[in-house]
Amino acid sequence: MKTHLVDGVELHRGSGNVFADLGLADAEKLKIKTGLVVEIRKAMRSRGLTQQEAAKLMGITQPKVSDMMRGDFSNLSERKLMDCLTRLGYDIEIKVRPAKSEVGHLMLAPA
Repeated sequence: MKTHLVDGVELHRGSGNVFADLGLADAEKLKIKTGLVVEIRKAMRSRGLTQQEAAKLMGITQPKVSDMMRGDFSNLSERKLMDCLTRLGYDIEIKVRPAKSEVGHLMLAPA
């Protein structure tokens, strides 16, 4: 992380993944799951869905939707979050390509 001073305040430039910057295990996985939840929230908002309505469409319980909206999605896998999005009418495309570095990365690129 790059550090510099601005008006006597130490600033740290992030890596683009706040979870990695915080030193959390599975940082890439957390970033992907967060991105999927953001898209689910957008879908719910654009369709004007209540948590109960969204839960029924996504095939999960309303308490799980509530947890998700509060940022607790540890009980849902990436696969389940993708399933929720497809049930809300979204397509998901997974691309695999050679990495630019020795080790590849996971990323989410919303349309």
